[in-house]
Amino acid sequence: MNGLYTILLLITSNVFMTLAWYGHLRLQESGVSRYWPLIGVILFSWSIAFFEYCCQVPANRIGFNGNGGPFNLVQLKVIQECISLCVFAVIAHVMFQGQHLQWNHLLAFVFIIGAVYLVFMK
Repeated sequence: MNGLYTILLLITSNVFMTLAWYGHLRLQESGVSRYWPLIGVILFSWSIAFFEYCCQVPANRIGFNGNGGPFNLVQLKVIQECISLCVFAVIAHVMFQGQHLQWNHLLAFVFIIGAVYLVFMK
């Protein structure tokens, strides 16, 4: 169960982080934050990123084999990166309709999934 909790928390944390990193761009496109000073945009993003940390830190603690979880440190990082790209692809497609994935992006994702496979090999 720790592995499942870790994955769910990592997905949630990456949703928050992707919104923190790129959500302000969508707000700018829509005109909501067009005239915000940079410090306002940073504070807005940090307020979202706080919730990312509230999920990321417990995910790593629960999932780390040093705390009884199923994953070593490298596995946790590679899983997180894979989840991060998947979450980014979905959010970018939903929030920025003009941003389409190309064949080379998909191939890069395949290589990252391959990295996950390699990290779990004995």
